[in-house]
Amino acid sequence: MTKLVIAIDGPAAAGKGTLARKLAEAFGLPHLDTGLTYRATAKALLDAGKPLDDEAVAADMAARIDLAGLDRNILSAHQIGEAASKIAAMPSVRRSLVEAQRRFADNGDGAVLDGRDIGTVVCPDAAVKLYVTADAQVRARRRYDEIIARGEAADFSAILADVQRRDERDMGRKDSPLRPADDAHLLDTSKMGIEAAFQAAIAYIHARLDRNT
Repeated sequence: MTKLVIAIDGPAAAGKGTLARKLAEAFGLPHLDTGLTYRATAKALLDAGKPLDDEAVAADMAARIDLAGLDRNILSAHQIGEAASKIAAMPSVRRSLVEAQRRFADNGDGAVLDGRDIGTVVCPDAAVKLYVTADAQVRARRRYDEIIARGEAADFSAILADVQRRDERDMGRKDSPLRPADDAHLLDTSKMGIEAAFQAAIAYIHARLDRNT
């Protein structure tokens, strides 16, 4: 196989981003957290004082996003995440960013992309598709622990409600809803640490590639 594209989907805080970065390093491939492209678009709107409900304006902002300039630390702010979840439901915004994400995947020897619709929409022909999930309570606890570890205040009930609200929004949207691709491998990390999830993913990927050679 001359080109390896690994598509990783799943809900918020399931561990797909960390897993994607580890897999990209292991296979020597570039990585794109596609969620950051929506966050970057949302930040551009917020910085410009533009409304979050104007699809034409949001799509114009999306078309200008530079994938090389995505700063995870800046874009991880909660306010940006909430705004991103709203504009991600806009079809024209999704079309613009999906085109950019596909160009990223088509460049070079392959790539690792993680998000909500990679295996179903962005890279439906990816050699490997993973759907990483975990129980909502577990995902909320992980996010709570991360915030506490940073020395910040956190309310577990509020975080759980936020996780559930985002799940409902992502899974219920009409355009590219969050769901596993028909040929995706399900990886439930509810009772796994990142290293166990990584080893499980590596084993599946090698088995998948062996079947295709």
